[in-house]
Amino acid sequence: MPKVTVQTFLFKSVDGQTTEAIHGSLQVPENRSDPHSRMLTLRYVRFPATTNKPGAPIVYLAGGPGGSGIETAKHRRFPLFMAMRQFGDVIALDQRGTGASDDTPVCEPSKTPPESEALTDQAFAAAYRAAAVECAAFWKARGIDLRGYNTNESVRDLDALRRHLGAGKITLWGISYGTHLALAALKQMSPRLDRVVIASAEGLDQTVKLPARTDAYFDRLQAAVDTNPEARAAYPDIKALIARVHGALQSRPIMLHLKDASGRDTDVLLQRRTLQMIEAGAISDPEGAQQMLAVYRAADVGDYQPIAGIVQKYFSPGAPLKMQAMPLAMDVASGIDDRRLALVERQASTALLGDLLNFPMPQLSGVFPQLDLGDAFRKAPVSHVPTLLLSGTLDGRTYPESHREATAGLDHLQTITVVNAGHNLFMATPEVTAAIERFMRGEPAASTRIVAPLPAFAPAPPAPPAPPKA
Repeated sequence: MPKVTVQTFLFKSVDGQTTEAIHGSLQVPENRSDPHSRMLTLRYVRFPATTNKPGAPIVYLAGGPGGSGIETAKHRRFPLFMAMRQFGDVIALDQRGTGASDDTPVCEPSKTPPESEALTDQAFAAAYRAAAVECAAFWKARGIDLRGYNTNESVRDLDALRRHLGAGKITLWGISYGTHLALAALKQMSPRLDRVVIASAEGLDQTVKLPARTDAYFDRLQAAVDTNPEARAAYPDIKALIARVHGALQSRPIMLHLKDASGRDTDVLLQRRTLQMIEAGAISDPEGAQQMLAVYRAADVGDYQPIAGIVQKYFSPGAPLKMQAMPLAMDVASGIDDRRLALVERQASTALLGDLLNFPMPQLSGVFPQLDLGDAFRKAPVSHVPTLLLSGTLDGRTYPESHREATAGLDHLQTITVVNAGHNLFMATPEVTAAIERFMRGEPAASTRIVAPLPAFAPAPPAPPAPPKA
């Protein structure tokens, strides 16, 4: 076993909470199938256990793909990282190609979809594919092997981390793409896993979500909105509202006059696709859905100022397109089989968000066949490892039916539905932390159902008129 150097430091969350932690790192091959592969340095932060009898180290797996475990620990989930220490050392891992473990250069392709010109979905996807091909050549010229950025390699990283920590077993704790990685680990290293906690699960064949299930999410959102009479009056038919606004933008896109990062005037054409892509990200959680309902309600009467503010904030008008190696390669590698692709395409033709929920997949499907892990990878795991699944009823990214399918082969599975919670459900209510703690102690769940607070959804009242000038 190689000697591990311990470097203690004061870890600080964004809201000022602090704790002692330890920097750690290990080296792994970028591509284990290449005997001449370059080496990657995986970095992590270890929060020592607060118990005298710690269990298996608990490794946090961030979502994305592309999220940083170390950065996640600094934000809203910091208290949960601290709570998990009662069961063992907690490891905030930056997976290969992410955060402090990322040494791949960002690519700014010369071929990018124009912001101020109308493009069909097909032309937009073709322009994005051309940009991805250009970036793949860019990374290859700099010695980056995209074949090393896939979930199978990350599973082997977890096993290398386990050996590095001197542990017989590890516990995995993840969300979103982190669950995708955890499910792959359940297939490949179950005997070396103690427990698994997953939330908002993404199955091994679910990199591309089914558009019909996104439409079903909007039905659940409508039911939640209907619990508030004022919100129900404002949004009597959410799906019809969204369809109207999309139809209007399809017929007549709106030119938004915005500012770029330097404060210069820039034009961005708001097309139906632009709004669909914004909506696809916003509906992760009820709070984002609440904001987007107000945006659609305003757009329905011709007011595009609210959406202009969102485009200004999140899309960096005028900035060059930037691509990162890890998230692009990871999604392409997990891929989609021909049967599911045909189903997605069929459903997308009538779905509210089309096939844009998971952009740039399936748009990049087939572009890099050498990266695809194949159908065997996409088969669901069969495992006896005790696993806790947390599922939010208002998760607009992954869906309860899909969660059940992804975990159907786990025979020591405990499922808890968090009513009213979205994709990022860990901090939706303190009851979630309590449920995880019970599971980690090996106790049965207090209930299979937790109810989280629900946003009001009702639109804000109009601002009062300004007082007359004296």
